[in-house]
Amino acid sequence: MLWWQILLIVAGSFIVLMTFSIIFYKSFFKRFWDILLSFIAILVLSPVLLLLIIIGAIAMKGNPFFVQKRPGKKKKDKTEVVFKLIKFRTMSNKKDENGNLLPDDQRLSSYGKFLRSTSLDELPELFNIFIGNMSIIGPRPQLVKDMVFMTLEQRNRHNVRPGLSGLAQVNGRNNISWEQKFEYDLKYVNHISFFSDIGIILKTFVKVFKRSDIEREGTVSDIDYGDFLLNEGKIDQNEYEQKINEAKAILEVN
Repeated sequence: MLWWQILLIVAGSFIVLMTFSIIFYKSFFKRFWDILLSFIAILVLSPVLLLLIIIGAIAMKGNPFFVQKRPGKKKKDKTEVVFKLIKFRTMSNKKDENGNLLPDDQRLSSYGKFLRSTSLDELPELFNIFIGNMSIIGPRPQLVKDMVFMTLEQRNRHNVRPGLSGLAQVNGRNNISWEQKFEYDLKYVNHISFFSDIGIILKTFVKVFKRSDIEREGTVSDIDYGDFLLNEGKIDQNEYEQKINEAKAILEVN
């Protein structure tokens, strides 16, 4: 077989794959590309991951990973799967003389700030994507104690897997309000397509390269959603405490 025949077969196969990816993207190929691309990324970035594990273990004086339960895609019974999101730790476990953790700004080291500013702390989420907890593109996974304060409509953001990046992240990320975040999330869920995901991926690379909208502290949505609603007078103290207890109950059984 001549080289040009091989080239034609490869090109034809690629065209067929891309055509089916576009037509059946939401129902099948979105997950296919999540598995394939996350696997490739893990292999290619394995030296970086290993280096950050070693440096993180030294800088954090122990476990370099941060693991936290987050709400994921809804199950058939319409309740959210709670999964363990994994990131690189950016804050130490330093405590005061009474054994209480110090404020966040005192536990965030220069190394942690570097990880956040470059988004390298997000790299371990590639494993969440590979095993199916997350997707490359989708609404960012919020806290369980954020989820319980969401309306039923807002919780439709959990009709799809949460993403490493998403529509809200490329349209302001931490510099937009909670309401705007949810609006972007729902817009994404209702208009998933191959080309929209490609566009978000490209915009994400630009954001990371420019290090824009990275910092959380002092931005528009830098407090938990429940605290925001309480501060705005949209809920009272009793409702706030009920929801916090609901979140604790969810975390206890998951």
